[in-house]
Amino acid sequence: MTKIGIHIRKENIKFSSAHMTVFPDGSKEALHGHNYQVELYVELKDSSFKKMISFSRFKDSLRKIAGKWDEKVLIPEHCPFLELTSKSKKEVEFKLCKKRYVLPLDEVVLLPLENISSETLAEHFLNEFMDDFGEKELKKQVAIVTVKIEESRGQGASATHAF
Repeated sequence: MTKIGIHIRKENIKFSSAHMTVFPDGSKEALHGHNYQVELYVELKDSSFKKMISFSRFKDSLRKIAGKWDEKVLIPEHCPFLELTSKSKKEVEFKLCKKRYVLPLDEVVLLPLENISSETLAEHFLNEFMDDFGEKELKKQVAIVTVKIEESRGQGASATHAF
């Protein structure tokens, strides 16, 4: 049986973000950033002309999500070591692993995650992609969707959803 897959990895489908990975003992990395590269793989159920999906449809969705995280500090909203001290229209103040931070609100993205790591970003990006593209539409034409997030060349994580 032949399986057909589509791979999308473009130089302009990326995001540059800062983060601090937190560890179970309550320690964390220093605030630092990565130029994350996003890659998509979809295995098609049917590669016939009638079931064809434009690559641009996939790329538009990927760029939209990456754009929301680009040039932002990513904060794990559900981290057990995070304490949101205050949030106004202009800034957010928080403690992460007992260190205090005050950042402009428009430069922060609070993600509904316990941690910010390649693994959690890949899973969350996949979920955002399925929501944006339309899970029902994907399910009709796609058997498997995988999103890969590389924080540096050759180092990252992926998340896969099979229908």
